[in-house]
Amino acid sequence: MSHVTKKWEVLPGRNKFCCDGRVMMARQVGVFYFTVALIVVTCTLFFVFDCPFLSEEISPVIPVVAGVLFLFVMSTLLRTSFSDPGVIPRATAEEAADIERQIELPNGSTSPTYRPPPRTKEVVVRGQTVKLKYCFTCKIFRPPRASHCSLCDNCVDRFDHHCPWVGNCVGRRNYRYFYMFIMSLAFLCVFIFSCIITHLVLLSRRNGFLDAVKDSPASVIEGVVCFFSVWSILGLAGFHTYLTTSNQTTNEDIKGSFSSRRGQDIFNPYSRGSFMCNCVAMICGPEPPSLLDRRGIAVPDGQVSLRGNYGSLKSSQQKVTKYKGQFRKLIV
Repeated sequence: MSHVTKKWEVLPGRNKFCCDGRVMMARQVGVFYFTVALIVVTCTLFFVFDCPFLSEEISPVIPVVAGVLFLFVMSTLLRTSFSDPGVIPRATAEEAADIERQIELPNGSTSPTYRPPPRTKEVVVRGQTVKLKYCFTCKIFRPPRASHCSLCDNCVDRFDHHCPWVGNCVGRRNYRYFYMFIMSLAFLCVFIFSCIITHLVLLSRRNGFLDAVKDSPASVIEGVVCFFSVWSILGLAGFHTYLTTSNQTTNEDIKGSFSSRRGQDIFNPYSRGSFMCNCVAMICGPEPPSLLDRRGIAVPDGQVSLRGNYGSLKSSQQKVTKYKGQFRKLIV
């Protein structure tokens, strides 16, 4: 029986796929493994060495709260890391040739000089002019807010940043899970750190601080890890809360895409008008379907015909078709 080639096996870019294309990550996952190990080891030490004492001395609710937070942190982390962030399919050979013909219009045989064809297009979003840049790698005009990730070598819709800590890009399809991950991780880190301090204080009242450290050295290790981690995690959570409430991406904030320049009246056309509406749209809005049919059958010539077969769920074909039409309006 001949091997059937799936599309994920021949997709361009630098992504790594597992479980027959169901899991999609970046190739550099060493930092991601370190993130998982740091969370799991710290929480394991807390459950083994701190929770029994705190449960008996204070309340049995403490290990329950810690367990719920730990499960939520791990689920959002894995959901962020193992999903398609919103990769935009590259143009087929026919589409690339058609786009080249459109942008390489002849200047006229009598023209004394040659002007290179423009590699940008302009669209108007809520009265604000937005430039669509041409991607020389993917051979497409990127939709608004999309950008090309140099590490994964893919254009990502609503590209926020490439996060080595989660081993994936953060984009339209997994940003909400990334935001919930860093927020829940901040709560978990503060909760564990507070419980560790409480544990050591209670032990110190009985036998002194040095004896408390000797009795529970694991608590000291956990406390050091949480102390040096909590500041960066809280800062990151605060920064992304600001981005969420203003409906911006990290990429747009760093570039200053919506900051006033030279007296121009520039505003964010994607803002919903209030921080509450922005939060609801970013976190609770409908999740767009994947534009990659990763588990579909590849065409015989080895090239992936992605434009004609969007989405990975047959049951949501109508939703996929609607999103496909919106996507085409953006790139045309």
